[in-house]
Amino acid sequence: HCADRFSLTVGSDVLLPFYPLNLLCKFCDLEASTCSGTGACMSNCSITSICDSNSEVCVAIWRKNETGFSIETLCHEPSRPLYGVMLDDYNSSTCQMKEKNTTNGSAYFCSCTEDECNDQLIFSPIMDPSQDDPLIPVILVSLLPLLVMGIVVVGMFYWYRAYRQRQLNQEWEGSIKKRKPIAGGLDCSDACAIMMDDDRSDSSSTVANNLNHNTEPLPIELDLLVGKGRFAQVYKAKLKQTTSDQFETVAVKIFPYEEYASWKNEKDIFSNTDLRHENILQFLTAEERKVEKQYWLITAFHPRGNLQEYLTCHVISWEELHVLSSSLARGVAHLHSDRLPCGRPKVPIVHRDLKSSNILVKNDLTCCVCDFGLGLCLDSSLSVDDLANSGQVGTARYMAPEVLEARLNLENIESFKQTDIYSMALVLWEMTSRCEAIGEVKDYEPAYGSKVREHPCVESMKDNVLRDRGRPEIPDSWLQHQGVAMICATIKECWDHDPEARLTAHCVAERISEMEDEMDKLSSRSSSAEKIPEELKIPIEVEIPEEEVKITKIQNIISVDCSVSDEK
Repeated sequence: HCADRFSLTVGSDVLLPFYPLNLLCKFCDLEASTCSGTGACMSNCSITSICDSNSEVCVAIWRKNETGFSIETLCHEPSRPLYGVMLDDYNSSTCQMKEKNTTNGSAYFCSCTEDECNDQLIFSPIMDPSQDDPLIPVILVSLLPLLVMGIVVVGMFYWYRAYRQRQLNQEWEGSIKKRKPIAGGLDCSDACAIMMDDDRSDSSSTVANNLNHNTEPLPIELDLLVGKGRFAQVYKAKLKQTTSDQFETVAVKIFPYEEYASWKNEKDIFSNTDLRHENILQFLTAEERKVEKQYWLITAFHPRGNLQEYLTCHVISWEELHVLSSSLARGVAHLHSDRLPCGRPKVPIVHRDLKSSNILVKNDLTCCVCDFGLGLCLDSSLSVDDLANSGQVGTARYMAPEVLEARLNLENIESFKQTDIYSMALVLWEMTSRCEAIGEVKDYEPAYGSKVREHPCVESMKDNVLRDRGRPEIPDSWLQHQGVAMICATIKECWDHDPEARLTAHCVAERISEMEDEMDKLSSRSSSAEKIPEELKIPIEVEIPEEEVKITKIQNIISVDCSVSDEK
């Protein structure tokens, strides 16, 4: 006989062969149930079915939904997935429920190989938390000293923070009493008491963050919209003090949520403590205002506004031109420098959008550079690909020829600095055009003035700068003043078409700072010449072209030991 076949005999008669039945299982479609998924409960299925194959097993599925519970019972081949789940433990005689992740969410499955074994669903017992565990008291006793120590440390930290807050507020109130108001508003050094730390050094960003602990926004009330750019708006605002009704005036630059990249780039550059300099805008702190869906940069406020606004409203003297130009050159030189004055290494930074509207005028008529949304840290870790991805950025009117032409030398980081020098030359020209020392002073015009539209595109600037090799006009009348002539000679070297031929920012700063001494020497020579009796003067006739005399005179005056290229 075969293993699965039996003969039924009665006496000498042999009956038909008998084959055993396949597994009997409860077989009901999805039905609502009162089974809560704890302990053991019945499926309450009234249908029993014979499985199609002897390899099929009994299966029960329990689900919990929004309205209650449901149970599904069936036969299933364990080698095939059911609702995305492979059955395991189906050789059991009881239906032990296990949680599975199906294609329709979480459910409990069981499978077994006894007749109607899927009628009773057995859920794993829930651990009773009240059950005594001898290890728990031991663990609690062991952790108690650590818990007490943690509470003490946290308490001391909060006590120190509150004490430090009171100390800073007392320093602020003391500094307010000592300070005298300055006509016209607050200077950078008076911008906010949070600029002072324990060693009285200027570290505004650190202390400002200590004030709000990087968690709570500073108590700032926006006052007046003072500027609007491509990426952000600038407001004059009041920084209130928690212990009194007094406040300090600050500037708040507000970026919308979609300009996160510009805000982060400027914040990262400002947060570098090596950036601090008297001719760089003083940074206080940065905040993410989630309620307003805005990003804020909080800086010192300068009531005189930006250089473009100042030049539009004011004609400046030679002395003011000297102060404005030298401070601008010092600010750019600090950005470009790879070392601090103390000799410590520093990462050079290029602005890439230098223009008169991105330069603020302080109360002492010195400049400070602002708006680093397009700034770039020339870190040694940057690859050529990283630099190439920085793109053609900036304002078209102030773009250097090599930027307009997209032929920047990415192998040499100095080429990025040279683009800033070109832009600075145009700003120096704008300053000079409003100086009373040039003679007839016209209304303010940006560089290239009416030669291009108010907001020229890159293509129109290419025609002017690349094709025509045009530059803003320097009339001969400007060269009558010795100091202005020196400034103009420096400007021409800075906007040279060849980037390698341009001066460095450090060299420009040195030249302008030494102009005053050179002019004093020339004045003293002129005074001595006037004292020589007329009869001792011997006339000498020499034919020298007028233009050559001017150039020679200027070069003798402005000769400074600067490192420029061999070609220059």
